Amino acid sequence: MQKIKKNDIVAITKGKDKGKQGKVISIIDNGSRAIVEGLNLFKKHKRQSRQDQKGGIISIEMPVAVANLMLFCKRCSKPVRVGALTQKDGTKSRVCKVCNEAL
Repeated sequence: MQKIKKNDIVAITKGKDKGKQGKVISIIDNGSRAIVEGLNLFKKHKRQSRQDQKGGIISIEMPVAVANLMLFCKRCSKPVRVGALTQKDGTKSRVCKVCNEAL
């Protein structure tokens, strides 16, 4: 079970965007890296490929290692560690390690 999934709200714990929060757009490299909306932005020089497209310098989101992300708990209002809990019917669910709230 992956601890961080698409559409989760996460906080970055290391790097230039430390402490900022964002929504996970996608998970890549078999779950080892994630792209977070509006964070870890880098400049890319893009040339005009068609007549109707503009060229120039654009900002794009680059992948962040999942080890540098923590899931944000709405109940605790802070980044928390994630645990797995097996339900009685055999399904697994993710829970907050602080308040045991299902994420």
